[in-house]
Amino acid sequence: MAAELLPLDPALIAAMLAAVVGGFVRGFTGFGGALIYVPVVSAVAGPQIAAPTFLIVDYILTLPMAVRSIRICRWHTVIPAAIAAVIATPFGAWLLATGDPIVLRWIICVVVILFLALIVSGWRYHGDPPTAASAGIGGISGLFAGIGQISGPPVIALWVSGSAPLTIIRANMFCFFGLLGLSSFAAYFWRGLFTAETLSYLAVLAPLYGGTLFLGGWAFARTKGASYRPVTYVLVAFAALSSMPIFDGLLR
Repeated sequence: MAAELLPLDPALIAAMLAAVVGGFVRGFTGFGGALIYVPVVSAVAGPQIAAPTFLIVDYILTLPMAVRSIRICRWHTVIPAAIAAVIATPFGAWLLATGDPIVLRWIICVVVILFLALIVSGWRYHGDPPTAASAGIGGISGLFAGIGQISGPPVIALWVSGSAPLTIIRANMFCFFGLLGLSSFAAYFWRGLFTAETLSYLAVLAPLYGGTLFLGGWAFARTKGASYRPVTYVLVAFAALSSMPIFDGLLR
């Protein structure tokens, strides 16, 4: 399984820009990378390429951040969500391997927009979410992780809408995604989603995502996440809307 050189065309440039922006947002906020990367790369190369490439690069490069988050993560919230997510991920991977790419892309775009709308609506709760709510949201996240590595929106909507400090929310997300990634790797390998074409895109996009990921982490450490929400919301909305299948003529 050897990677092939990809032609530098407008479609690949769009994917490269998504990797740059997605990496920075992921490093800065702890979430949002997949919401930017996966819809755009799915429009360029299909969900069966977008999801495995994002999983590989994001998991490996964010692992050090997850390790540093272990001490401040609220495990009583993360563990129920992670267990349910791990159980649901293989079913999502089955849908990714066998489903129609256009249908899957519409699902990805709609899910991103719905959860973004929930986050920006201003809905909030106080205290920690109930265990049942964490498990239910975790199961939905696992399903979406298998379909397209968009596990973030459900847990983001749950945790961002709470009263926990940003540092705790960010730590929860890194630890949750770290646990969920193990299940995704196993499910994708089982379904044969790691291909030569995956490696070709990975060779181009991984350095861009990785470089801006650490740049985003550096920026967060110096600004403590000031004004991160509005910028992230706008970028995520643009990525979801611009990568809808009806705009394929712009990217292919």
